Amino acid sequence: MINDNITRRKFIRNAGIATAGITLASPLAGNAARFLKTDDPVTVGQIMDKFIAEVGVALFPTVDTLKSGSPDTVVTGVLTTMFATIDMIRKAIDLGANFIIAHEPTFYNHEDNTDWLKNDDVYQYKADLLKQHNIAVWRNHDYIHRHKPDGVTKAQLEQLEWTQYADKDIPNILTLPGSSLKGLVGHLKQKLNIQMVRYVGEPGQECKRVLFMPGAPGGMRQIQGIQKVKPDVLVCGELSEWETAEYVRDAQAKGDKLSLVVLGHIASEEWGSQFMLEWMNRNFPSIKTTHISPGNSLKFM
Repeated sequence: MINDNITRRKFIRNAGIATAGITLASPLAGNAARFLKTDDPVTVGQIMDKFIAEVGVALFPTVDTLKSGSPDTVVTGVLTTMFATIDMIRKAIDLGANFIIAHEPTFYNHEDNTDWLKNDDVYQYKADLLKQHNIAVWRNHDYIHRHKPDGVTKAQLEQLEWTQYADKDIPNILTLPGSSLKGLVGHLKQKLNIQMVRYVGEPGQECKRVLFMPGAPGGMRQIQGIQKVKPDVLVCGELSEWETAEYVRDAQAKGDKLSLVVLGHIASEEWGSQFMLEWMNRNFPSIKTTHISPGNSLKFM
């Protein structure tokens, strides 16, 4: 059994405080949001506070800050997505939505530090577009992963129809019906709408015990997970090619029956944004909320 130090909560790298000049709405201060009438105006900060209160603890430090806008902004509509790309911002404008809940950074680094981008034309265009249309962007990364259950893992397993195979205490460990690696990859591609995956392994290898690590937890955590769980296959979001992939290649050369499937970061976590859509519909049904995938930034030739 995997111990607690490699659960999904620990898979996320230590987060630093975002430095985009925007502070998080007062944590756990949004109790009033629970008592709002369905037709009352709702602010960005009230939505943030309600989700944080549901997680049950305010996290410091955290990257889950506002990247643009104000917590006092009255919400006209919400867009949930993995990345607040320029295309997604334009989609929000077309929808009349002024609040984007994204899972990953807006400004090209984990902490959304923008000091190094002040003279960059791409950054300026994006920041100006958000400001011009008064759009707030909240990164919900640390909180959704600390939600019980982890909102990203829960939604991904539901989409894969794997929920019933997940370990009760650590759902990232799965025991599947017998399948070849080729069959497993086919299932992943179909359910997650992936054109291609990268892999290490023999297509005919039986894969029953699966370690599922979405996102980008880093090579050390991925390898530690393999060491403790002893899976037939590690299914991950992304990796540094010189770390986990080389470990798996050497493990195979040693004689271990171990495979690796790399889905891509967005494909491995996208359904967490669907989780946020459903959460908004339950908690703020009067606010029109839309989920749109930004798609993969990388294409295949």
